[in-house]
Amino acid sequence: MNKDELKVGLAQIAPIWLDRKKTIIKIIEYIEKAAEERCQLVSFGEALIPGYPFWAERTNSAQFNSPIQKEFYALYLDQAVQIESGDLQSICKIAMDKKVAVITGIIERALNRGGHSLYASLVYINPNGEIKSVHRKLMPTYDERLVWSPGDGNGLQVHPLGKFTVGGLNCWENWMPLPRTALYGMGEDLHIAIWPGGYHNTHDITRFMAKEGRSYVISVSGLMRKSDIRNNIPNAQLILENSDDFLANGGSCLAGPDGEWIIKPQVEKEGLFTAVISHKRVREERQNFDPAGHYSRPDVTKLIVNRERQSTVEFKD
Repeated sequence: MNKDELKVGLAQIAPIWLDRKKTIIKIIEYIEKAAEERCQLVSFGEALIPGYPFWAERTNSAQFNSPIQKEFYALYLDQAVQIESGDLQSICKIAMDKKVAVITGIIERALNRGGHSLYASLVYINPNGEIKSVHRKLMPTYDERLVWSPGDGNGLQVHPLGKFTVGGLNCWENWMPLPRTALYGMGEDLHIAIWPGGYHNTHDITRFMAKEGRSYVISVSGLMRKSDIRNNIPNAQLILENSDDFLANGGSCLAGPDGEWIIKPQVEKEGLFTAVISHKRVREERQNFDPAGHYSRPDVTKLIVNRERQSTVEFKD
């Protein structure tokens, strides 16, 4: 590959649902596969470690003080990721060993918010195995708000990778114009949108964002089948009887800076999908439209972004 090119991998996989350690092992296997394919970046879906809260819409999660919801939440807390405790160290190590950048969705149990609230976070790990940003989803969607907490702007960051500048957002916050604008303003030209899974989520917005940003846009989805729900999960039968064969059918895809498909949405299949992208195509498409550059009017409209990590308390010792 020449200096303009980057090989990317879209890892569309199901978690070992609600099992952090086993899901991390599976992610490492796919990072190794991506390295064998000579990928320089591999991405995974939203909330993959330890999985999306699929029980919420299937078990009446809005019922107040429900023992079922309390049991699910306690399990979710136990299996969530505590970065400060080193839960992602093995992923960082394989990223460093294989010299591949990794983006993955996690359920973060944040110590700086007391340790008992959960955030859907997008983690960027560079090819040196360093966690460079953790973006907590700004606004959980619909019944996710009964499980996840609203995040903050600290993780609205971009990162250099070869010729590219990489940024990303979680699921429906990709529909939020201002967070997209913040990333454009930092020079993003490779956007990673991570999703729990679903062709309905990715088939239109992926191409739209690519056309709007004149950037490459990768949508990476998780996958979830009835067979991925183990019998030893509490109330498993209640989830199963209210689910179709696929709880999340994938939809991972890649669009170029002209909005055309490079990888069309991949549905109902687990696997690693790869492509080589060229930064030259970004530069060509920016000739007639650059949303934060020559086709912007900061004297008329301007965005202000608060990137402070939010916490309930501030200690001054």
